[in-house]
Amino acid sequence: MQLGREPAAAHREAEAAFQGRWAAGPAGGAAPPPSARAPLAAPAPLALPDVSAAHDTPQPVTAHGCWYPSVDPSGRQVAFICDRGGVPQLWTGPVDGDSVRLLDGDPDPVTEVSWSPDGRWIAYTTAPGGGELTRVLCVRPDGTGRRVLAGAEPGSSAHLGCWRHDGSALAVTVAEPSAGPEPGTVQAAPARAQAGAHVPPHPPGWAVRNGHAVLLGGPPPGAVRRPYAPGPGGPGGRSAGHTLPGDGLNGPDEPVPLTLSAYLVDPEGVAAPVFLASERGAATLRVCDLSQDGRLALLRRGPRARREALVVRLRDLAVTCAVPVADDDPWIGGFAPDGLTVWLRSDHGREFAALYALRLDPQGRRRGLAVAAGRPDRGLELLALDRTGRGALLSWNVRGLSELQIATLDAADDDGGGPDGEPAGNGAEHTRRSPGPPGPPGPGVPSAPGVPAFGTPAVVPLRQGVAVRDVPLPHEVVTRVVPTADPDGPVVALSGSQRRPGVWWLPQGTPLRTPWSSRDEDVAPDGRAPVRPVPMRPVARDGLALGGWYYRAPGRSPGEPAPCVIHLHGGPEEQERPVFDPLYHELLGRGLDVFAPDVRGSGGHGRSFTDADLGKGRFAAIDDVADCAAHAVLAGPADPQRLAVMGRSYGGYLVMASLVWHPDLFRTGVAVCGMSDFATFFAGTEPWIARSAAHKYGHPEHDRDLLRALSPMSRIDALRAPVLAVHGEHDTNVPPGESEQFVRAARERGLEAALLLLRQEGHDFQRADNRRLFRRTAAEWIERRLTG
Repeated sequence: MQLGREPAAAHREAEAAFQGRWAAGPAGGAAPPPSARAPLAAPAPLALPDVSAAHDTPQPVTAHGCWYPSVDPSGRQVAFICDRGGVPQLWTGPVDGDSVRLLDGDPDPVTEVSWSPDGRWIAYTTAPGGGELTRVLCVRPDGTGRRVLAGAEPGSSAHLGCWRHDGSALAVTVAEPSAGPEPGTVQAAPARAQAGAHVPPHPPGWAVRNGHAVLLGGPPPGAVRRPYAPGPGGPGGRSAGHTLPGDGLNGPDEPVPLTLSAYLVDPEGVAAPVFLASERGAATLRVCDLSQDGRLALLRRGPRARREALVVRLRDLAVTCAVPVADDDPWIGGFAPDGLTVWLRSDHGREFAALYALRLDPQGRRRGLAVAAGRPDRGLELLALDRTGRGALLSWNVRGLSELQIATLDAADDDGGGPDGEPAGNGAEHTRRSPGPPGPPGPGVPSAPGVPAFGTPAVVPLRQGVAVRDVPLPHEVVTRVVPTADPDGPVVALSGSQRRPGVWWLPQGTPLRTPWSSRDEDVAPDGRAPVRPVPMRPVARDGLALGGWYYRAPGRSPGEPAPCVIHLHGGPEEQERPVFDPLYHELLGRGLDVFAPDVRGSGGHGRSFTDADLGKGRFAAIDDVADCAAHAVLAGPADPQRLAVMGRSYGGYLVMASLVWHPDLFRTGVAVCGMSDFATFFAGTEPWIARSAAHKYGHPEHDRDLLRALSPMSRIDALRAPVLAVHGEHDTNVPPGESEQFVRAARERGLEAALLLLRQEGHDFQRADNRRLFRRTAAEWIERRLTG
């Protein structure tokens, strides 16, 4: 998948470059010139701070969270993320004991964790300074040998991938520093820079449209676009003419700088990295699994709403198969033991994601595709295969709640006719027994000569068997599932309205909280019981059914009108879930109700609902906020004279938009990390975010008028309510200038406006002191204006 070069040649060049770099080591010899510098250095040891004593024993009474577990080969030891020290850090502990250990005491937040299959290493990702750039490290389970594997070079970033099955290497994805301006680069207008946003140069061809897909980061103007298809020749050959959205491929004589590159890295630093794939301007590129025989790799690529699973043949780096997959969790599936079946979590051709079985031939090309387990009214949210590839955990999203199943997987050829992409039966049953008629091609999926289109009959039909059994859960929402060596003893991360995030062990289906996770009674340190929300189903003015959860402040009589905060989630594809939120707890403790709705564009309600806000549908999403506020008043206990609106990221955008589209509805607003002007947002955000955002909001060049009309800054004269903006100083997803310009414009019009800029934070606030400051400041701001 190397752009601009043939796979074999690219592999040889990459390997040669790495051999030279690896021989020098992290400090060996003079640095090569930038043009010859490889994007990945040898693993560099890091000194560990002293984290003994106070952190090696559990802290009493602490309202902390534990999440993102990964288990050792025995399944009895867990590596996990915990914020009991004030920032998310890497810890380990037994499933049935309280002897926890802090493995990395640095203040950089930890975001992902993965224990190696051989048990020798724990890999994890950190965000230095709390910013958006990340690096991949690994450490021994006893806390020794910490080293950086990728992302340590200035301006680079790295992401965690899967382990090789023997534990000898870890897949990492490296984002290399962006190249400077080139001929054909679209430069930002001076007016945008003056608006307060960081304005980086965009890559060539960032404003290219290709059919139905919006491309940011395509080939430079005038470049010859090379046809792309999985595999060499014929079905799966690059000459087959199958062009996938966002490839950015150039002719063989026009090599281009790479943006995302995937490698297999030896944590010991003995063997040179093995190059797997690379793509310039890619939104995402993650190695999700390697076949047990080492022939194939499963990659996830593409911007949101256009994710794909790629099967890559490692001997020649050919992409042999591509299948659309669902958004959300990046771990999309894995290989069966024989490497001839791939189990995928996909919503291809469906409203809700299901478990798919993708059948491959010995060369890795697709032979068939069918739904193995699916439901018509709920989506497969999490899929995790065990280390044998014969068992899996399935977590289903049921209107915001989770259902968990343990599955035994089987796949075999069948002699009868069969489908390619058609659900089993009516789509309601858990187990596929026999194929049905072929289904239609999926929406917007191109076809090519010699490459079977999605939805057409498979060359070799399939029979899949998926036997499942339900597992009871003590709390509402599953956030991560981890199979163990015992098929009946998985580890899961749970959250709920009555508890902090925690890790649970489920031997024989009996849920046991790990001793180092917070107790349910310690959910709130102030002693106030958390509020259990009730579901609400508002109806938009155009008849679309919405969703959400209402939290009633304690101590108020049922019929008494209450001041109410409409809180809007980010994404837009996130979903409001019934989990304990310290922000809501803070607001409720001040006598403020909270209504957290899912407006159109949210996830968890089907693909049509998620896509209902695209393009001009964004205006309807803004109206949804007003309709949800009206529902809270008419069908609930909210006081129409004391309403506030608050939200983060895309929710922050909706706050600003609601304040200027419905200026007399809310008495105040709190916008957190929101976009105020799409022109400055596209000029200042990360290029990979721009590619995904263009699909959701509109193209910054072709849809300029639409984006201007959707920008809150375009209607700033309509603003009437006081506004508080909150932002992280290192946020490069939505740069702080978006909040600064909105606050500045409000003040220029004589309105009360303030900006809280949080130090050492990016788009997500990770540090306990900053989170407390944010919650207190926002709650006090709203309380004074609704109850003062």
